[in-house]
Amino acid sequence: MKLPFLILYFIVLISPKILLAQYEFSGYVDKKNWSGDIYLSLIEDYRKLSGVYPEQIIQKTVSDSMGYFSFSGDNLPLQNHMYRIHIEGCSEDEKKPIHFNGFCPYSKEILFIANNTDALTLPFSFDNEMFCKIVSNNEKSNAFIKVDSIIGEMRFAFASYRSEANRKINEKKWFATLQGFVKDQNEPLTELYVYAFLSDKSNNLYAHYLEDLEQNVYYDNLLERLQKKYPSSTYTKRYEAELASDKFMISPKEVSYKNLWLWVVLACAIVLNIFQFLNYRKKVKTSHNSEKNLTQQEQKVLDLILDDKTNKEIASTMFVSISTIKTHINNLYKKLDVSSRDEVKSLNIKK
Repeated sequence: MKLPFLILYFIVLISPKILLAQYEFSGYVDKKNWSGDIYLSLIEDYRKLSGVYPEQIIQKTVSDSMGYFSFSGDNLPLQNHMYRIHIEGCSEDEKKPIHFNGFCPYSKEILFIANNTDALTLPFSFDNEMFCKIVSNNEKSNAFIKVDSIIGEMRFAFASYRSEANRKINEKKWFATLQGFVKDQNEPLTELYVYAFLSDKSNNLYAHYLEDLEQNVYYDNLLERLQKKYPSSTYTKRYEAELASDKFMISPKEVSYKNLWLWVVLACAIVLNIFQFLNYRKKVKTSHNSEKNLTQQEQKVLDLILDDKTNKEIASTMFVSISTIKTHINNLYKKLDVSSRDEVKSLNIKK
């Protein structure tokens, strides 16, 4: 029983990394043309996928004499996130003015999906190009490269389209191709990567994206997938806000009609209130004029009505019959232009 215990003790003591979740991203750079710092960035804003943003950088390193570099640790999110590794060829003096808007013409980068447990390498491609190939235990890591390949084919095809009608037909085809591919990947972050490309306002396809958004439920379904897999992430929150904004923009008629009905209802309510107010003013004015024409007996009946007396109580107070009181009340109603005791009281006649 002692031998297994000693083996376990040796593993825990000598190789703690085996028991810990840890990532390692490594690769090679072309030392002949690239010798600057190499950066690892965590991308939480999918509108800043490509470029140089200091707030995204989480590690920096340099390559060895053979061009090999490595990033490792256990401080990354456990869920899949978007990452970028890039190398710069500009000097320290050039960085500040050149990187002002996040764009650096003297840099090379690669984007990928990874998490805190992934081992990922970036070997040279078959034609000795760097940052063109990913080998990883995470099958989602190289999805961005595949998407870029489809986009490259699309751009090449667009260059050969002569007519506008042909371009529109092929735009729909490529939209369907891109969306079909990323849906099959079963990774909403890959879908966000394509969405960021299609919905970019500087993109020639932006108008087609808005048209597609109006009739395609794909975008709502993507939101559901993001909410299910990444419920509290900045990816989901930003996409939800952008989707709502774009939907509002493409449906002004619907919004206008809703507002129109609101204004119609409001206008009707205002007209009704004005009518009721004018009618009330008319009655008040009529009552004031009519009050002057009341007989002494009618005035006394009016005062007793305002005191909430019944016909029987009024007749007893005035020592007359109930039928006489009813006659006085009918004459009173005609002169005041009312038809009930409640209307008499609503005139706010002072006793």
